[in-house]
Amino acid sequence: MAKTSSVAKENLSAVELQLPRPKGRAFAALICSNILLAFGGLLVRFSDSGPTATAFWRMLLAAPILWLLVWKSGEKTGKLSPALIGTIIVGGLFFSADLASWHSGILLTKLANATLFGNFASLLLVVYGIILARHLPGKQQGLAIGLAFAGSAILMGQSYEVSPDYLLGDMLSLLAGVLYTGYVIAMQRARGSLGSWAVLAISTSVSVLPLLFAAHLMGEQIMPSNWTPLIILAITSQVMGQGLLIYALPHFSPLIVGLALLLQPAIAGIAGWLAFGESMGPMELAGTIMVAVALVLVRAPEKA
Repeated sequence: MAKTSSVAKENLSAVELQLPRPKGRAFAALICSNILLAFGGLLVRFSDSGPTATAFWRMLLAAPILWLLVWKSGEKTGKLSPALIGTIIVGGLFFSADLASWHSGILLTKLANATLFGNFASLLLVVYGIILARHLPGKQQGLAIGLAFAGSAILMGQSYEVSPDYLLGDMLSLLAGVLYTGYVIAMQRARGSLGSWAVLAISTSVSVLPLLFAAHLMGEQIMPSNWTPLIILAITSQVMGQGLLIYALPHFSPLIVGLALLLQPAIAGIAGWLAFGESMGPMELAGTIMVAVALVLVRAPEKA
């Protein structure tokens, strides 16, 4: 019997060694979340509702699924402190304002531009992470930051060479990036005390009514004739993309999260090229590769 128990323990240890460690799973979740979120802009363009109305449906359709996941996961939401509830509500309001601004910007500029400026949060989170850590990043992280932002600058510069007529869309997307920074910081704080599905379900629910009000205020078409892009957007961007992001947040510094966000404009550039024929030449491809290399470099110090 003892021998059988010993063999079972050895087999269990072997299985455990083959499984990715929690930090590895979290990093995979962080990367996958940004890949999924990068396609959000594409789906917004396919929607026949107004841009803010599309954000409203994204949140409304996702909310019941998220609450079902809260129930299935057993995450408790009964006794939450007022401070924690306030943090999540503030995060939800930041996110609703972010989506209203970003979805409007998507229709007025190139998909790569909208995603790049919408992820201005990456720069702000890097700065926030350095201030929070109270010391400058090491050589390898510094190189990663330089590569990431150089790659993003190439992507941005190449977009402007195509046409200079995207100013309003770019500015709306830039505002969205600032608002998204507030959302990520609030969610990172909330995740210290509550499970990922509960945090996301509450913040998503908080966003629904402000987005509906804003869509009405701007005179947008609310009811769609084609539900498919909205359903896909709700599942891939809000449930899966944001779900993976919220899960990963407490495992990494804002610096790592900020650099990971730069995957989105790179992926969005490829999506815009494939779906709408938006130009993506050798320089833009080089920028995409630089962002990818930066993520590999910045991961190494985290492992150590």
